[in-house]
Amino acid sequence: MDLEKEESIDLGKLWQVTKAHKKVVGGIIIGCTLVSVIASFVWPKTYESTTTVQTRMTGTQLASGGAAAMAASLGLGSASSPTMTYVELMKSNTVLQPIIDELDWPADDKEFLTPAKFAKSNLKIENTKQTNLITVTAKGKTPEEAQMISQHVVDNFLDMMTDMNKETQSLLVTFLNERIDQAKQESDDAAKKFAEYQKEHKIYDPEIQAKGLLGQLQAYDDAISKMQVQAESGQAQLDTANAKLNEMKAGSQAYNINDNDTVQGIRKQIVAKQVELVGLEQKYTENHPSVIAAQDQLSKLQQSLANEVNAVVSSNATSLNPAQAELLKTQAQAQATVATAQASEAALKSQRDSKQKELGDLPSGVVDYLELERDAKIKNEVYVNLVKQCEQSRVQQAMDSMDIQVVDPANLPFEERPVWPRKKLMIGIGFFIGCLCSMLYLLVAYKKERYNTI
Repeated sequence: MDLEKEESIDLGKLWQVTKAHKKVVGGIIIGCTLVSVIASFVWPKTYESTTTVQTRMTGTQLASGGAAAMAASLGLGSASSPTMTYVELMKSNTVLQPIIDELDWPADDKEFLTPAKFAKSNLKIENTKQTNLITVTAKGKTPEEAQMISQHVVDNFLDMMTDMNKETQSLLVTFLNERIDQAKQESDDAAKKFAEYQKEHKIYDPEIQAKGLLGQLQAYDDAISKMQVQAESGQAQLDTANAKLNEMKAGSQAYNINDNDTVQGIRKQIVAKQVELVGLEQKYTENHPSVIAAQDQLSKLQQSLANEVNAVVSSNATSLNPAQAELLKTQAQAQATVATAQASEAALKSQRDSKQKELGDLPSGVVDYLELERDAKIKNEVYVNLVKQCEQSRVQQAMDSMDIQVVDPANLPFEERPVWPRKKLMIGIGFFIGCLCSMLYLLVAYKKERYNTI
């Protein structure tokens, strides 16, 4: 019973204590409220400015995981989508350091200010409702500073993306240019041999019958030239991926893509379908249902090969940075493309050689003439196609600089409407703290008087 008395509070007594100390209680409440009022006026003002942008993935980046690769090359963490990768890129040193240098802040405030700390305290970059929209909200000490930070984050990011896209495309163009020079030399050599043979043997118009028989080989020749172009293009893509991995100082991992049983099975089907398609093209036009069906089946097999390669790399690269994993997928895809093209080329040449046995009855001079002519045409076609692909890469290089479009430019906040301090909120908080402090004071006073009474 004594314990219950000790722990209970006599409300009447508490009210008497409150009346006795009402000046102190009122002073505490008024004092805390006044402190909050003063703080709301002297606290440094903070303003916010927001820029909204829309992102898109270009064709090159979709094929090679370009945005993710850029995030990895800048030492950023992983991202779950291309848009989220852009969000991380906007927080990179390349984007933020020029803004920090431009700020008119005291030297002591900027001395230890890193881009990571700046992004955490002055920026809020969000992907809006999982769309391809990004909002960049910047805080500043003045409306102009907030607007400048928000706008320059987007501007610096656009400049960085343009430079890096050009660098990636330039690597591909460089590799293609090297192969073009080699293909041009091979084409010139083949044309020279053909001309010398014409002059030496005085053969300028072979028998129409021989041409008719050798015309059956045209479909094989066209397919072989396409396979050579695919192999060269795939090698250029592989070299580009290897170069980017080296720039990132991230060692590529071998997943033995070409030794995988499933990949080998699909590749054999692709080779068989290539040979079948060439056989059909000898008999029918390209608009024939059988040719169209075979082309559709070949496209599905090639897509299945790409999906399987991605699955193999993904299953073995779960511990890697997703950006690096995307580059490794590109590397593996290029390896599979080169291997498939080379295997298809070998199978087509084997089929062509078997067809050539049917020409044994033709004069050897005519056969040699047509062989040289066909070789010169194939090498020239490889050269022309590589030149076309190089030009397409240059066009893509120009397009890749348009990864982001500004939807809403950075707004200029109103001088009289800072986001902080919020006077009414601070006054309310000060009043609430004053009430709490006064209650604590009253409880202490109540305990003392009760103890003195006892």
